[in-house]
Amino acid sequence: MARVLVIEDNPASLDLMVYLLKAFGHTPLSARDGLQGIEEARKEQPDLILCDIQLPGADGVEVCRRLKQDPNLKDIQIIAVTAYAMVGDREKLLANGFNGYLSKPINPQTFIEQMAPYLSIRRNHSASVSPVEQARVTVTRARILVVDNSPANIHLSRSMLEPFGYQIIEARSVDDALKALTEPFPDVILSDLHMPDKDGFDFIEIVKANPELRKIPFLFISSTMLAERERELALYLGAERFLLRPIEPPALINEIEACRSKGKSG
Repeated sequence: MARVLVIEDNPASLDLMVYLLKAFGHTPLSARDGLQGIEEARKEQPDLILCDIQLPGADGVEVCRRLKQDPNLKDIQIIAVTAYAMVGDREKLLANGFNGYLSKPINPQTFIEQMAPYLSIRRNHSASVSPVEQARVTVTRARILVVDNSPANIHLSRSMLEPFGYQIIEARSVDDALKALTEPFPDVILSDLHMPDKDGFDFIEIVKANPELRKIPFLFISSTMLAERERELALYLGAERFLLRPIEPPALINEIEACRSKGKSG
């Protein structure tokens, strides 16, 4: 998980980026003009900065220039976010010190995936990690098979669970997941519902029909809005939980651990 400063004066754009960052387990910080953004960056020293170009107070280029001149902030990745995309703009912005470029309107389906390379550069912020959390990452708490055809959703699972010591085994389809279900078996299966070819219901029926696999706690996680009928069917087929996105990391971890404890006691 990372701390991300969003400098944006458009309320709708700001709210959308903050929402997506929260949904994917990150901690968003915000500023609505350039000068406030500089002050917030100096105070918080975030892991990543998303900066609009057309800003009041000081525009994005000026914000970037000042931050890159600060010895304490110069290594923070800064991504330019702008609706005024013209030929050569990307090259000009990179020449002015930005580490990346993102055009508006942002695409919610690919936004976090586009951020991933920059988040991985400076994702560990010691001030935001407690001693308990630091201890957690030194041991593997459980092996979790994450099944989802969306790379962004798999990245979401990694960003929420790996910092807390979980080992993620990823599969992009039911067929890939079945190939991954070999000894040692995962401790938990976390599966999307809607996938091409075979869906999550096909997957759980195969798992629960296998005597070696049926005891593995099986959790569904979905973004569907027609959840109640699907939740009832999922539980009927043997799923321990039917979770809805977005979900905060502590809530997801609590659900996983509750299912593991139930499995051990059973």
